[in-house]
Amino acid sequence: MLTLEEHIEHFAKLTPNKAAVIWGNETLSYSSLWKRIQEKANLLKGEGLSEGKSHVFISKQNADFIVTYCATHHCGGICVPLESSTPKERQQQIREEVNGKCLNGECSDILYTTGTTGKAKGVMISAKAWNANAENLIDRLGFTHDLLFIVCGPLNHLGSLSKIYPTLMTGGTLYIMESLKDLNAFFSVFELPFTKFATFLVPSSIRMLLQIASKNLAAVASKIDFIETGAAAISQSDMESLCKILPHSRLFNTYASTETGIICSYEFSKYGCEPGLLGKPMKHSSVRINEEGRVVCSGQTIMTGYVGAPELTAQVLRGGEIYTSDIGNIDENGMLHLLGRQDDVINVGGYKVNPSEVEEAVSSFPLVADCICIPSQHILLGTVPKLLYVSKQDKEVKPKDIADFLKGRIENYKIPLLYESVDAIKHTYNGKLDRKAYQKN
Repeated sequence: MLTLEEHIEHFAKLTPNKAAVIWGNETLSYSSLWKRIQEKANLLKGEGLSEGKSHVFISKQNADFIVTYCATHHCGGICVPLESSTPKERQQQIREEVNGKCLNGECSDILYTTGTTGKAKGVMISAKAWNANAENLIDRLGFTHDLLFIVCGPLNHLGSLSKIYPTLMTGGTLYIMESLKDLNAFFSVFELPFTKFATFLVPSSIRMLLQIASKNLAAVASKIDFIETGAAAISQSDMESLCKILPHSRLFNTYASTETGIICSYEFSKYGCEPGLLGKPMKHSSVRINEEGRVVCSGQTIMTGYVGAPELTAQVLRGGEIYTSDIGNIDENGMLHLLGRQDDVINVGGYKVNPSEVEEAVSSFPLVADCICIPSQHILLGTVPKLLYVSKQDKEVKPKDIADFLKGRIENYKIPLLYESVDAIKHTYNGKLDRKAYQKN
């Protein structure tokens, strides 16, 4: 299979004037993109970048990222894109960490995780894995040459970076946004002269659109080919609402991580809305459940390892399989169901409470906009589930209202005993509930 750069070169010759990347009011055609990649590659070579050497650079939400990213690969180098907010001292630490660590040709990129469980880890990803991820997405989601894909998230993370590949490898067009904070800017993209649009949105972004911009979303419904979500759990009520507003769009829930790559995806708009259902593995991936109930992934998309951390790698990557912290099962049709994370389970007097199950149930309560279930200490009962919640549209919601709503929906021992109304729930960059931020509560 051709590399991403070879595909861009191919389309620079086949469709030279077609838009490859759009950001703001600027556009790069395929021929212009390829020319800039070559120029940047020559510049990087002049600065000493060669095969097997790492190039650490700050990620920007524009075409410069794609130019630098592809030019680094064109030199045979290893891309290490960092958040724009990364302190200079940390940048230097990473340069020292990655220097000379990946000279075996098995590493194309090093993506740094957020480090919510400690020091951020550098995940090594091979060119083979990127190509397999791209083929998985093209095959399951249906990327085509006439598609405009809107990127709303940080380009140095798997969620957005993995969409660059299938879009440009099929001759499509990327539209890069700084973020989804400016909804007017997001909906203005649909005024561009394209017939098919698609995007990746984390569940928290979907909920925001449903709550404050559902009419805008409905107005462009005929133009949306598909929306993919992932990185965190999406509630059944949000899935159902999205299906109603976008009756003709294809809607996918995907299972992926930086370590595993793109593994499974489920078209809930076609087959039904069920929380935690993530579908069958894609063409280059496999999944199984071990004796502990943990999800174990294998295939061509998985990482090479953590840079400079063989012991940490061995804890996760064993025998060509990634042992995740996710708990799940596989049904009789071979579909993966995610039940939560092993580290998140709350032990309540010997009973195991999965907080995501509580949050899923609360999400159907019409007066709650967002919530998180965390362990907390009760003066008499010890560890109990506590619910932090955000009321919708400044409406008063009493704890008893929520508790009464949950009766009959989940087992009694799972119903939170402590409640706190808050202004906002903390999320990570990719929309996951930031449970680590509440560990000291």
